Amino acid sequence: MILHAFTDGASRGNPGDSGLGVIVKNEQGDVVLSLNGYIGTATNNVAEYTALVTLLKRMARAGCTRLVVHSDSELLVRQMNGTYRVKDPTLRKHYRQAKKLIEALPFQVEVRHIPREKNRDADRLANMGIDSRKRLRSARSDGI
Repeated sequence: MILHAFTDGASRGNPGDSGLGVIVKNEQGDVVLSLNGYIGTATNNVAEYTALVTLLKRMARAGCTRLVVHSDSELLVRQMNGTYRVKDPTLRKHYRQAKKLIEALPFQVEVRHIPREKNRDADRLANMGIDSRKRLRSARSDGI
């Protein structure tokens, strides 16, 4: 079974109030997991990585054969795929954590770049996280 995840991090101020949004869909396009939350003061890049790491932590028990992560953050995608080096020490910490989580998962993970307009649902959730000021919440989860 292949799952498709859409992640986004939002920051108002850069650094500023930040949130994350995550949506996971099955092969039929049904939402099996939806998360949002407030992460405090962070940069947009830290928010993007926090969304990815949050997703990867939840996916350990997903029971899929492949996870395709879609993100509109060109920096995150290119760093995760090895095209860009991770120079910033703060981002390097998040990058290493994400890589370690991917290595521990019992299935293949692919990280793909998508245009912002194809990531609107995850963006909406990330902004809801900021607006709510509530820490991570799961809106829907079917066994993940």
